[in-house]
Amino acid sequence: MVQMLIFGMGYAASHLAGRLRARGWEVIGTTRDGRGDTTAFDDAAAVLAALRTSTHILSSVPPAEGDDPVLSRYGDAIAIAPAAWTGYLSSTGVYGDAGGAWVDESAPVKGRRPDRNAADAEWRALRGDVRVFRLPGIYGPGRSILDRIAEGRAHRITSPDQVFSRIHIDDIAGGVIASFRGPAGVYNLADDEPCHQNRLVEWGCVMLGAPLPPLRSLDEAGLSPAARAFYAENRRVANGKAKRLLGWTPRYPSFREGLAAGA
Repeated sequence: MVQMLIFGMGYAASHLAGRLRARGWEVIGTTRDGRGDTTAFDDAAAVLAALRTSTHILSSVPPAEGDDPVLSRYGDAIAIAPAAWTGYLSSTGVYGDAGGAWVDESAPVKGRRPDRNAADAEWRALRGDVRVFRLPGIYGPGRSILDRIAEGRAHRITSPDQVFSRIHIDDIAGGVIASFRGPAGVYNLADDEPCHQNRLVEWGCVMLGAPLPPLRSLDEAGLSPAARAFYAENRRVANGKAKRLLGWTPRYPSFREGLAAGA
């Protein structure tokens, strides 16, 4: 029996869990409150029992308030757990601003969030079997530019040299699954076509027959601090290592295929 313990049954992790269960895996997931069929994160007895029986361990919990809660609470137990595979969903934000240049896994970790940089490093050092997946902007059903356009929340920003990478949730799951047969290490999981966010908005508006939002500056758009931070960094994320070592290929190599599939 193969069993995965997933810390943090959020958007991407829940999609992965569904694919694994369809393959006959047992998946135990944690949430803050133990809702549905998940285990409460603070239920130490249940979590430690799952760590003793799980063949695979994954954390999708980001650091908060300067701390990785999974490592703080269960790091020592994870370090000695009998699992054969350990994974962590990190962020390409650890690379920081690259001025639009390509970054691969050898790029220095110099992101603007010290807690995210530290968590990435701590997971890499925790065990010899750890796979760290650095992810750019995540999209998929219910969380794509199509939804933001339909809800009137899409923006076009006057930053013509800005470039972003992204990844469909199905390709995150595919990369994690491919890594079961590949070596430990750090992997960027991103699609093949970094581009400006405006291109997604424009493509989505054509798909939906919706009017284009006006071009605005960041100040004019009235974005939240989190949304403004999105535009503070500029990079292209290279995915060649995952292709070479894991045999992974994105099902959705660009936003066009992902959105055409219903996002």
